[in-house]
Amino acid sequence: MRSVNKVILIGNLTRDPDMRQTPNGQQVCTFGIATNRQWMAKDGGKHSSAEFHELVAWARLADVCGKYLKKGKLIYVEGYLKTRAWDTPEGIRRHKTEVIVQDMIMLEKRPEDGDESYADAPQVETPKAEAPSSATDGGSVSGDIVEAAETEASPAPVDDAPPLEDDGIEF
Repeated sequence: MRSVNKVILIGNLTRDPDMRQTPNGQQVCTFGIATNRQWMAKDGGKHSSAEFHELVAWARLADVCGKYLKKGKLIYVEGYLKTRAWDTPEGIRRHKTEVIVQDMIMLEKRPEDGDESYADAPQVETPKAEAPSSATDGGSVSGDIVEAAETEASPAPVDDAPPLEDDGIEF
């Protein structure tokens, strides 16, 4: 039977992206976004809730994210969920679920009270992100849209967490 692991989010960055490099030279960019949900209760009261998501971009998409994303920027992302597990030096088993970003589009905010920090966003030409093993395809985009080809690289740990032994990741 077929299964689906797909995530689509639109939210604001909660911090500036953190660029890193694996020991074999692979670019990795981590950042967080917040999504908001609002609803009306039966009593007519307005409620809201924020969710926070950890995201990881790889290869050329990581480079684009590191260069153009900033805290507060509104973005659209597509990807899949990946949960990593590791043991701490104290012997405690830890888990972390992240969204592995496969596609990202920078969105513009509407100006508020003359604040045009996003209204006049510069035209950006960036190469299309690709899997690290493929050749450069020379694709480019203009404006604030950046699309990325799906990467086939296995995610390596981006914080001090070691990879799962069955991931097959070697550094």
